[in-house]
Parts: sequence; C-alpha cells; structure tokens
Amino acid sequence: MVKGMVYLYTGEGEGKTTNAFGLALRAVGHGYSVIIIQFLKGRKYIGEYKIKDRLAPEYEIYQFGREEFVDFKNPIPLDYELAGKGLEFAKKALKRKPRLLILDEINLAAHFGIVKTEDILKLLEKIPEETTVVLTGRRAPEELIKRADLVTEMKLIKHPFEKNVLAREGLEY
Repeated sequence: MVKGMVYLYTGEGEGKTTNAFGLALRAVGHGYSVIIIQFLKGRKYIGEYKIKDRLAPEYEIYQFGREEFVDFKNPIPLDYELAGKGLEFAKKALKRKPRLLILDEINLAAHFGIVKTEDILKLLEKIPEETTVVLTGRRAPEELIKRADLVTEMKLIKHPFEKNVLAREGLEY
C-alpha cells in the first residue's frame, strides 16, 4: 500500500462532501474505521451526523463549527477557535490509524485563513500508511492540490436552486 494517501475534492459544483461520505460508507461496509471531522459545520440535523449511532463503532463524526453559517467576509473569533480545535483533534485521530480520515470543508477553511494551509500540510506529513485522508471543500489552496494524490474538481453545470428548489432533507443535508 502507498503511504499516506490524500484525496482532495474541490470545485464550485455539488458533491464534494457526498463523495467523501460515499467512501466512508464503503469503508464501513468492509469493517474499516472512519473518522470524520467537519470544519465550519455544527448542524446536528444533517443526515451524515444523525446516522452516527447506527454505523458505530466504525463510523465516527465530529463537528467543529457553529450551527450558523460562517460569514467569510467577517468570521468571528469562535470560527477560528473551533477550526483550531478541529485540526488538533485531527492530529489525535491520525494516531488511531483509521482507514479513512475525512476533513470536511477544510479546503474552504484554509482558503479564508480560518485554518492555516501550512498546518494542514504538517498534519498530512504524519499520515500512517493504512490511512487515506480526504480533504473536501471549495477553493482548495494550490499547495493542498499539489500534495494530494487524487484531485477531483466538481463543476457546477445546473442546480435545482436555480429553480428556487430549496435544500431537501435526505438529499442535500
């Protein structure tokens, strides 16, 4: 097995988090451990959070964000504090050598400077050989793209929001 694989999903289209959770489901199906750390998110009503007890112990999910959406033009100190705690938690999680460690929305947090790209790169230097780390979020910094072993860019072509269709439970959250 190749040491320390990094998968990165970015772009303005939908499906980055969904793709990462597809990998999580696949890994859990094979009996592997998955640890998910959500940055900038603190909404407990989303499907990927609500399923945690049913998929435990292989599936773990932790949120390091507020329930409210982050104003990226004016993040508050709590946004930085929570993201920092998420990154520290990720360091500890890697020591447990999960098959999959998902850092959801970390790309966007790095883009806006809520998490330092250099700190993410330091974390990625410590990936155990049996672990794949998945980075999701729009606007991935170029340094993370260069480090990743697999990079997929989601491109928006069409979206139900354009027809005033709101996010639907079980599909978009």
